[in-house]
Amino acid sequence: MNILLINHYAGSPRHGMEFRPYYLAREWVRLGHRVQIVAGSYSHIRAVQPHVPPGRFMDEDIDGIAYRWYATPSYRGNGVGRVRSMLSFLWHLWRDGKALARDFKPDVVIASSTYPMDIWPARRMARLAGARLVYEVHDLWPLSPMELGGMSRWHPFIVWVQMAEDFAYCHADMVVSMLPKALEYMRSRGLAPAKFACVPNGVDEAEWAAPEALPTDVAAELARLKASGQPIAAYVGTHGLANALDTLLDAAPLVQGKVQILMVGPGPERERLLARVQRDGLTNVSMLAPIPKQAVPSLLAGVDIAYIGLLPEPLFRFGISPNKLMDYMMAGKPVVMSIAAGNDPVADAGCGITVAPGSPQAIAGALEALAALPASERVRMGQAGRAYVLEHHTYPVLARRFLDAVRA
Repeated sequence: MNILLINHYAGSPRHGMEFRPYYLAREWVRLGHRVQIVAGSYSHIRAVQPHVPPGRFMDEDIDGIAYRWYATPSYRGNGVGRVRSMLSFLWHLWRDGKALARDFKPDVVIASSTYPMDIWPARRMARLAGARLVYEVHDLWPLSPMELGGMSRWHPFIVWVQMAEDFAYCHADMVVSMLPKALEYMRSRGLAPAKFACVPNGVDEAEWAAPEALPTDVAAELARLKASGQPIAAYVGTHGLANALDTLLDAAPLVQGKVQILMVGPGPERERLLARVQRDGLTNVSMLAPIPKQAVPSLLAGVDIAYIGLLPEPLFRFGISPNKLMDYMMAGKPVVMSIAAGNDPVADAGCGITVAPGSPQAIAGALEALAALPASERVRMGQAGRAYVLEHHTYPVLARRFLDAVRA
């Protein structure tokens, strides 16, 4: 089968996030399919951008996957610059749609760019090639910018996005969502229930077989924390407002002398949080700079508890599928999850404690409860999470589920 995957922000091991398109495509190639990924040359979440001359494109092969990078302008934030980049990518897709359909001859066309406007050129290519059309939903647009960003439903951008989303639900042969509880919303926008399938995020098991060693300074800090004799609770990931790390810091004094808290990662809030730790004298909190993705398994192997939180947002009623949580569970660590969502993977796996978001007391109570358990019980709980991920969330499993949905 020939699979054409359109994702403006697709990444790879060479370029960094977004990894999901690469992992799915790699598994499809291993199953004997041909895969063409089409992406823009600039993405705000990539570490390395491919160099493409303005107005042109560049083709390359990455692990048997054909990538085509279209030149798209760079931007900062979520303003006009990002919209210009979207328009540039959509223009390339429309301009080259006939050639892509003719030359690659796709059997399946997947529109997967986070924003839904790529559904229009994707449908055109699918019709030209006689292919099945799949709309993959990462986040619910335009609901996300409306509920999280406060944008009016009558804003011209929101109206444009809403038109695209409604078109996708009406015309796609299948809608694959990472959000397990999104069907009722999608039905309200015109989706036939039989077209819905959930394929969540996952992990690459091979990355956990031979992880990269920790940087010397990180290994030294981890050893120092272990010497305290107290369990170590770690947050590893982006330090942004949405991650509710201020609430974790609010909980830190409540577990002083019982739990050491380690925070590792990049993000726009990191410097402010670091200043707060120093200003408030949070002596049981350590903050370290980002480490390579390949070294995350080594870091998690050295901690006792993992933490994940999000701000209380109604949008999460449609479910969550955080990559960070999959990593924690794959590492075999019991999890404190401070999130209110339509699903609860921690409860499903029996691998930790879920508490209400925004409550330092609840977070502190969960940390204390896990810290007080015998180490053998924490290991048992963590292994339950690992077994759950291996059964439901590795990319060979998810890639087959995706194709089963498409064939259905």
